[in-house]
Amino acid sequence: MSIIAEYKALEAQIAEQQKRLEALKADDKLKKEIEFETKLRTLLADYGFSLRNVIAVLDPEAGKGRQAAASKGARRERVLKRYQNPNTGEVVETKGGNHKILKAWKEEHGAATVESWLQ
Repeated sequence: MSIIAEYKALEAQIAEQQKRLEALKADDKLKKEIEFETKLRTLLADYGFSLRNVIAVLDPEAGKGRQAAASKGARRERVLKRYQNPNTGEVVETKGGNHKILKAWKEEHGAATVESWLQ
């Protein structure tokens, strides 16, 4: 793309963005939201509160869920599974399905059959 083409494309984008901005400035919903935010922040400053204080007053449980999720691990620990091959008596203990011998058994005997060997 040539520089002049890029320049003209950017000019067109800026003109479009300015039209959207003017439309938003005239929107009554935006004016009401801005007025509400201004009044709320003034009220918070008058009483020395922050948004977190207000949330804690209105919904005390809101902060606890986030802290509990952050404090425990990202995933729960996997359960140890024990498979015993009835043909050979060989035992495989694994926490995941990515075990070399378990994969070989599943190839040879089928996944459903090997899962029936789970103890």
